[in-house]
Formats: sequence, structure tokens, C-alpha cells
Amino acid sequence: METKQFKAESKRLLDMMINSIYTHREIFLRELLSNASDAIDKIYYKALTDDSLTFDKDSYYIKVTADKENRILKIVDTGIGMTKEELETNLGTIAKSGSLAFKTENELKDGHDIIGQFGVGFYSAFMVADEVTVISKSLDSEESYKWESKGADGYTIVPCQKDSIGTEITLKIKENTEDENYDEYLEEYRLKSIIKKYSDFIRYPIKMDVTESRLKEGTEDEYEDVQEEQTINTMIPIWRKNKKDLTKEDYEQFYAEKHYGFDKPIKHIHISVDGAVRYNAILYIPEKIPFDFYSPEYEKGLELYSNGVLIMNKCADLLPDYFSFVKGMVDSEDLSLNISREMLQHDRQLKLIAKNINKKIKSELLTILKNEREKYEEFYNSFGRQLKYGVYSDYGMHKEELQDLLMFYSSKKKLVTLDEYVSRMPEEQKYIYYATGETNERIDKLPQTELVADKGYEILYFTDEIDEFAIRMVMAYKEKEFKSVSSGDLGFETDENQNEETEEKDHKELFDYMKNILDGKVKDVRVSKRLKTHPVCLTTDGAVSIEMEKILNAMPNSQNVKADKVLEINVHHGVYDSLKAAFENDKEKLTLYTNLLYSQALLIEGLPIEDPVEFTNDICKIMV
Repeated sequence: METKQFKAESKRLLDMMINSIYTHREIFLRELLSNASDAIDKIYYKALTDDSLTFDKDSYYIKVTADKENRILKIVDTGIGMTKEELETNLGTIAKSGSLAFKTENELKDGHDIIGQFGVGFYSAFMVADEVTVISKSLDSEESYKWESKGADGYTIVPCQKDSIGTEITLKIKENTEDENYDEYLEEYRLKSIIKKYSDFIRYPIKMDVTESRLKEGTEDEYEDVQEEQTINTMIPIWRKNKKDLTKEDYEQFYAEKHYGFDKPIKHIHISVDGAVRYNAILYIPEKIPFDFYSPEYEKGLELYSNGVLIMNKCADLLPDYFSFVKGMVDSEDLSLNISREMLQHDRQLKLIAKNINKKIKSELLTILKNEREKYEEFYNSFGRQLKYGVYSDYGMHKEELQDLLMFYSSKKKLVTLDEYVSRMPEEQKYIYYATGETNERIDKLPQTELVADKGYEILYFTDEIDEFAIRMVMAYKEKEFKSVSSGDLGFETDENQNEETEEKDHKELFDYMKNILDGKVKDVRVSKRLKTHPVCLTTDGAVSIEMEKILNAMPNSQNVKADKVLEINVHHGVYDSLKAAFENDKEKLTLYTNLLYSQALLIEGLPIEDPVEFTNDICKIMV
């Protein structure tokens, strides 16, 4: 019996296949089951076009059998089978696909597409087997043949006896090594778990003889192990069922079964598309944030199936980072797969699916915001920060897409959208005002908010470290620019504006003296146009705010960023009279007052006092 060599560079390619192409050895079973499913698909399609054939679905199945003692694993199907020539062609040439040729010749359009696109999947069997035997009888032949190979050295094909049409693949499982436990591919529970994981939705029964413990007949407490044939796979995936036939509980059960989370999803999205690219998807918006969501261990992505066969556990390309909280799966018939089902080409179909999914998620979130406000606020409390990161990242590239989903707590004492804020703005209001701080309660007490609030203008409260950075990327919403209550120019007229030149001259000498006392600490000391009851506050000139300074300097490898701080004094407060008197009569006391006011302004902003001991001594000096 002559051993035939694999064609072309197949020997080298087979060696690469066995040792490096697939990340997880367990997928060999997925590949062989997918091929078996293809074989049944082919006979089904033949029956559609050949009146002499009848297709009784109950007669078609795949059977997996393990013989631990002899280290044999068998996969049997009742599909179309292969002739001698097809065995030679499909299994003798790496990357030659009988499924692809069949698909091309017959131009399948009825939805029973053929999974296999390359012939390499079969050879993954050599990752776990020393020897592979294929016995097959074709629908188109009276003869049966046996293909046999021990790997890259070649293969043999000889006639054999097989009564029924179909294919039987026998794997001689490798012995264990120090690094690999091959016994697991002979264990009943392990084989069941691999089938459930990858091939649960193959549309033909995958059967196994399963051991069950049962009460021994005629006894009350004696049990015996009994083997019975069971169908392991579900066969009909939920995403292929009619939405009208599914309940909320069905979707929640699928969420739990797939271990997408321990919570219940706020919303599910069931998508069925039959257009330029065909796919089904079930997406979930979770209720609670996963414990590892902001850690390096968290992996975003959707499960990706091709015709019901799991291709990737986490396909990150299907979700943008700002929607990384979304869970679920996508099943498509149109994905182009390259040499392994694990490695997807970045093709047009995948990008199109991702684009459509992105639009659908945004649309669903906007619908929840409009119709189920409480649910949206619950979601936003969990994942709003991620949306804000999305606005900030990639230099604001996604701001147009995300800005309508943003919410901020405001001086109205509730969460508001930017659209709601702008719709309430008085006609004369030029800007969208915001204030930054560690908590809403602290922002409530900020002196800088006094004048803006007194004019009846709503103020957005920024308490997340990302808020101000994100809003700087947005820049404006519906042609209304954002303005911090701590910025140099608030953008409206006050009584002080009318006498500004006179007032600046009156205070210039005093404030210049105070600026010298605080040399290097503040850029300027000025009359405040925003304070009403408070004596002092800090504001900023330039792009870096005080809140940004705090955040940037708290980061690793910070560059000691400094905001251009301005000390503002309320000239209508009693403190100003004390400053003026000290300036005229006691410069030492003015220095004391100036340092105290500066420290007070730092405390209001949540900034550290540079010298706490000096600060407490200064307070004691006033008390004495």
C-alpha cells in the first residue's frame, strides 16, 4: 500500500497548523463537527433539487463516541460522504475546501449556507491525535474508502466496507505529556462542555452516550450508572427564533446561560438583518457595572458566530470602546474567514456589521432616555463615565455621536441632558455654565457660582475627573459654548462693568502689593465681578483650570502642571475694608491677611495648603 505525499507545501503548512495556528487545542472538535454539519447540509441541498431524494431530518445526526481504554475518539455523521476522488482532493491538499467548491457551484441562497471555507480545519485533529482515519461512503458512489494519516509524512487511501452513506472520523488520541493533558478529550464531561461551548447551535443533533446515575430497580438506596444516548446541542439558537415568539424572560435566561453578567440586563436588542450583509445579533445593556470594568483584565467584545458555530469569544472589533459595556453575540453567514476560524480578516462585512451595531446601540439608548427616564439614569450612573471617556478619546472624534447621551447633575438638583439645559436657557444667556468640584454638595457652596446662580442661570456640576476634559472636546452644543463659573470672563454685564476703569484704579495699588506678597503663587489679584457674599475666591486665566491641575498632578509621572490662578477679592465685603486699612497703616498685617485669604481660597477649591503650620500660626495671630 503506497503512502501518498501531501501536495505542494502542505507538509510544512500541516506542521504549522498542528503547532501554531490554533490557540486552543479544544477547537479541533468544533472543526470536525462543523465539517460534519456541512456534509448533512449538502445532502439536504441535494434533496431540494433532486426529486429522487427525500430529506427526513430525523435521519440526520452527528455522533461523538469516546473509548478511554483504547484512546479512541470517533465523530460519525450521516451526511453526503466523500468519493475516493473527493478524499484525495479535499484531504490530500491543505486549504482545499469541498464546502467552498460546493457552495460556488450551487450558489446557495436558501439560508442553508455551508460553514467551511477552507480545508485546514480538518487538520486541527492532528493537534490531539497521533493518527487520523476517515472512512466515507458517498451518496454518489457504491464504493467506500478509508483515508489514513499519521501527520505530515503523508496518507493512504484504500477501499473498505461501509454500509451506510456518511463519514466516520477516528482519532487515536496522543499520550499525555508534561505540558499537555490529552486525556481530557476522552472525558465525557469535557467533550460535552466543548460541544456546548462551540457547537451548541449546529442545526442537526450532536449525540453522545451519556452516563447517568439512577436508582437500581427494586432497591431504595442503591444506584447504578446507566448509559443513554442524549442530544448535547440546543440546535435552534434564540437569535434565529421569531421575536414575536420570545418573551423578556427568554432573553434574560439566555443572558444568564451565556454568563454575560450576574445582574439582569436593563434592555435587550434583537437584530435580524438580511441586506448587503446578513446577520443576527442579540445585544444587552447591563444594569450594573462589572467589578473589573475599569481594570486591564476586562475584555470588551461580542461573541462571534459563523452559521451558529462560535468563532471568537470576544470580538473586540464589533464594539467601540465607549460601548464596551454592551454584552451579547453576533451570528453571520457572510464573514470571510482566513486560514483559521480564530483569525478574522478585517473585511468589509465585519466593519459593516460593527457600524450597524453601533447605530443600533445609540438608537436604543436614546429611546430609553426618551421613554424610560429612570432606567436610563440607572444605566448612566453605571456607565456614564465610559460615554464621557468616549467623547474625550481620539481627539473628540466621537463627540457628535455621543453628546446627546451625556447627562450631568445640575443646580436644578437632578440629572439633565445638554439638550434639556439648552432648551431652558433664557434668551439673553450666552453660555452653558458649569462648575467643577469633588461632590455636588461642595459645588453648591462654591463662591464662584454666586453671581451665575443669582441671575437665574442653570449650572452643570462636574464631579467626575473626566467631565471637564470631555466638555472641552465638545466645545459647544447647539452653538452654545461652555463656560466655567471660574473663568476670567463670565460673559454678561454687571454693575461693576460700568465703573470698571474707575474701580481698577482705586484698587490697583493695593492689589499690586498683594500680588507681590503672593509672588509666584497667583498670576494676578483682581476685583471680583462674581462674588456677592463671599470675600474671596480663586479663578483662572488660560486653558488649564484648577480642577484640571488637580487631576493632572495626581497622575503617575505628572509634569507638575499649574493653572494660571487669579485671586479675586469682593470689594463689597467687610474683609476688603480691613485690607484697605492694613495697606494704609500696617503692611505686616496686610501680609498676614493676604496669606490667610489665599489659603482660604485654596481650601475652598480643595487644594492643599502649602504650609499648614504657618496657616494655623497666622490664625492664632489674628486671635491674639
